[in-house]
Amino acid sequence: MEKLDLHFGAGIALGVSETARQARWMEELGYEYFSAGEHFMRGDPPGPTHATLPVLAVAAGATDNLRVLSSIILTPFYHPLVLARMTATLDVASGGRLTLGVGVGGEFPVEFEAAGLKVNQRGRRTDECLDIMRQLWTGERVTFSGRHFQMTDAMINPTPTQTPNPPIWVSGRRDSAMVRSATYGDGWMPYFYDAPRYRDSVKKIKEIAAAAGRDMSGFQWAHFPYIAIYPTEQEAAEVAAEQLGGRYLYGGEFLDIVRKYCLLGTVENCIEQLQEYIDAGARHIVFSISCPKEDRERHLEVIAKELIPHFKGK
Repeated sequence: MEKLDLHFGAGIALGVSETARQARWMEELGYEYFSAGEHFMRGDPPGPTHATLPVLAVAAGATDNLRVLSSIILTPFYHPLVLARMTATLDVASGGRLTLGVGVGGEFPVEFEAAGLKVNQRGRRTDECLDIMRQLWTGERVTFSGRHFQMTDAMINPTPTQTPNPPIWVSGRRDSAMVRSATYGDGWMPYFYDAPRYRDSVKKIKEIAAAAGRDMSGFQWAHFPYIAIYPTEQEAAEVAAEQLGGRYLYGGEFLDIVRKYCLLGTVENCIEQLQEYIDAGARHIVFSISCPKEDRERHLEVIAKELIPHFKGK
């Protein structure tokens, strides 16, 4: 049997004030990625949230080898010159350990309104931003005239440590995100996908890339599973639903939605469920721990010592 090249990480779980401690501990446990996401106004009144890049900078500064991943950065909120400069700085400062997960958002239209942005333009703004950033990261002069951004002879110096650029993982759920991934991305990281849909997305992205004549040999296939490890599937589903229900409501009975998309139950149950995604093509697994804060250290340790070794040992 072919040995798969699998990589594992986890998202911020212990609170932003514990970022450095969690990152150091995760590196000791053998994780390869530390991830954090963001919103600017998560609802009205807004729920707690933090900006991604400062959190990742703290995690990178506390570690030596752990990669830092934005999961995701809300790309429509950034000017491409600003984002190219900030990400290049983080990549240089971390010794080339940044993976840039990008998305368009849209769950909370109020944050777009507060920033003076039109939520229905978020996809086009993101495409232009990614196009410009990839050019700026080369260190060459960039002249661009688009619908949302215009610049003449713009440059950044220094450029990122990683060449040709930090990997861009595109996230999302719709076909437009798959097109964005095949066009501007170096990886694909959907969320709230079941395994059959993940397999279908891999096929679609490869077809889009092939039609454009793009080489996908170095493309990275990521998965961002929510996970709750408890003695029974029922208990795990109830815990995960309580944690996620206020953030991701896509209609229907939410407990059933959680069961469809999350890894739930015992370690053995989660291994079986995760294997379906690996069979579907996922190679970079970044867990989002979905349980109360007081139980998250246990999850980080159990995942590292019991779940990941099952796959690393294959």
